[in-house]
Amino acid sequence: MQGFDSFLSLLSLALIVFSGFALVDAALRREDGYRAADKQTKPFWLIVLGLAFVVNLIFNIFSFLPIIGLVATIVYMVDVRPALRSLPGGGRGRRGGSSSDGPYGPYNGGR
Repeated sequence: MQGFDSFLSLLSLALIVFSGFALVDAALRREDGYRAADKQTKPFWLIVLGLAFVVNLIFNIFSFLPIIGLVATIVYMVDVRPALRSLPGGGRGRRGGSSSDGPYGPYNGGR
């Protein structure tokens, strides 16, 4: 039984890390990226993933609530995150690109 308990502890830790990663990833994405990808808003996903993280910290893995949190985290990782990453700049903080980029694309000095 001790091996099974350690397996469940590792599984619970993996769920906490997984939901924590999804929460941090959602927090680092730009607000307008969620609208551009036609997904729910950033505050919605931060609340859902934050609740999933807290539920995984508090409740046992055999409870019903961590399973709901796991489903929400999987939906974010499989559906929302790839849609945000497909946007220009990956949907992160700054838009990306070089410092010579203008508002309509790269500036090539009139060439």
